[in-house]
Amino acid sequence: MNSELVEAFNALSREKNIDRDVLVTILEEIFRMMMRKEFSEDARFDVVVNVERGEIQIVHEKAIVETVTNPMTEISLSAVQKVTDEQLGVGEDYVEILDLEKTFGRRLIRTAFQELVRRIKDLEKDVIFNEYAGTVGEIIVGEVYHQRRGDVYILHNKNELLLPHAEQIARERYRKGATIRALVKEVVRENGVPRVIVSRSAPGFLVKLFSMEVPEIFDGIIEIKAVAREAGDRAKIAVISYDDRIDPVGACVGMKGVRIHAIVRELNSENIDIIQYSSDDEVFIARALAPAKLNSISLNRQAHTASVVIEEDQASAAIGKGGQNIRLASKLTGYEINLVRESMLEEYDMDLSELQEELGEQVYSILTEAEMLTAREVLDAKRNTLLTLLEDAGMDDKAIDEMLEMIKQELEEAVVEGEEEIEEEEEETEEEVSDTVVQPEPQHEKKEVQEQE
Repeated sequence: MNSELVEAFNALSREKNIDRDVLVTILEEIFRMMMRKEFSEDARFDVVVNVERGEIQIVHEKAIVETVTNPMTEISLSAVQKVTDEQLGVGEDYVEILDLEKTFGRRLIRTAFQELVRRIKDLEKDVIFNEYAGTVGEIIVGEVYHQRRGDVYILHNKNELLLPHAEQIARERYRKGATIRALVKEVVRENGVPRVIVSRSAPGFLVKLFSMEVPEIFDGIIEIKAVAREAGDRAKIAVISYDDRIDPVGACVGMKGVRIHAIVRELNSENIDIIQYSSDDEVFIARALAPAKLNSISLNRQAHTASVVIEEDQASAAIGKGGQNIRLASKLTGYEINLVRESMLEEYDMDLSELQEELGEQVYSILTEAEMLTAREVLDAKRNTLLTLLEDAGMDDKAIDEMLEMIKQELEEAVVEGEEEIEEEEEETEEEVSDTVVQPEPQHEKKEVQEQE
């Protein structure tokens, strides 16, 4: 029975791919637990598992005494003399090798086997969790196993991974048995069971695909600085080259577009805009809003907002279909981008008293005394006039430039706020109209009235 038991444990170990040393440790712990349950906590014993020879040996030690008070830990001298010819005396230890079947019985042995299966399952969970926790942010290649309620389950190294509906590419279809690539997004435990969540819509998936297709990115010569993505539709990535001889955009596109086409095919024909990164925020925003041409950009770095002045005919290109272009540009640059149409900026004005605090009391008084009562009048004033007027206030060319930039920025922000208020009022009006629309009379009622007449 001893060898049969070890062989059964060995077979389980091979099936579950458990290291033998780990198996031995688990077996020793299980039999120690059984010994404490069968005898007592005070019992002295040792468990030896020899997987190679197919043996499990349990050695039980008892103290030899004249009178036994605890049979679990003691044995009388007369009892020892009946079972062994060794010359042992009181105070020495008697060592007994237990027979597994006689000591525990087949029922307890089956219990030990069940406990081993449970321990191995727990070990498997830990192995899976640790294995995939170390691959978060990496791409795996698996096989579509089945779909349930919009979620897709993927087999990878005999493990089931989850591709939730929210992490899928829009309008993408999955066929059972098909090979699929995805990014390991996170590994969590649900009721003790490890759950590996993978994604095809995460920006990191796009980054990894570029790293695989573009050697310069893999080698660190080119770096992806930022990514903004609406999976399955459009994405923007900003790249920079640390080698002046290499064009980062051209390297990512590849000869005749071979590199970018491979990525686009993987992403279900997702459009990808590749932009050269710039540490100058204004330049970066201008590139992110391409193909629109911009007149000027005013930044509020503390609030991370940007007011972009454009011509009327460039508005649609900057905004994009459904606002997608400006939305992705905002995500890519980290600035909330507000568009200001040049025509509206020229028409809009604000009273200079609204900027009294920003201008300072002395400058404000000088400008108003010169009958410059609005922001537009100051911006349209001749530079020499402003220099002469504000000379007594200690303002030079640089200070006047800063003042004009501040007034322009405040004016642009006021235009943006005005546009937002108009949009809100229009939405409220539309809701009110929709609530008061009179429904037409049903045709069958009209027919009945005509028949009565």
